[in-house]
Amino acid sequence: MGHVLADKTEQMTNKILALKDHAFKENWPIIYINDHYGLWKADIQAVMETCKNERSAPILEKMAPSKDDYFLIKPKHSAFYGTALETLLNELGVQDIILTGIAGNICVLFTANDAYMREYNLIVPKDCIASNDDRDNEYALTMMENVLLAKITTAKEITNENQT
Repeated sequence: MGHVLADKTEQMTNKILALKDHAFKENWPIIYINDHYGLWKADIQAVMETCKNERSAPILEKMAPSKDDYFLIKPKHSAFYGTALETLLNELGVQDIILTGIAGNICVLFTANDAYMREYNLIVPKDCIASNDDRDNEYALTMMENVLLAKITTAKEITNENQT
């Protein structure tokens, strides 16, 4: 199953990177939140080294956080559960969250749920989340839109919206 998600992640990498570049230009904070993989260290290099294999290495190298990005580890599926994310968002004055990542039907959906419960405005570019199964991904997008009131869009629409 890992190779399926790796393929889908690779397909959306350029869209996420374009969105990240746009966020940087707009001075929006960029926050990476990753499973800790048993390391329990907020050390991106250690996490990447643990996750690295022949298939994932090129993706990880392209998607690695820059020195200006924030990085948190999480113990479970939601980026809010057991992390400093809410405190960080409050410190940064964030009200709108653009949510991207994998797996859309688990981590992204659970994070969206927790963001909704904290009354953040959610924006989810559908071309920047992926799940092992396309039907599960579509279901997650439907739940985020219909139940969590997320604006479902695309990376291009987000970057173009802010060009005017």
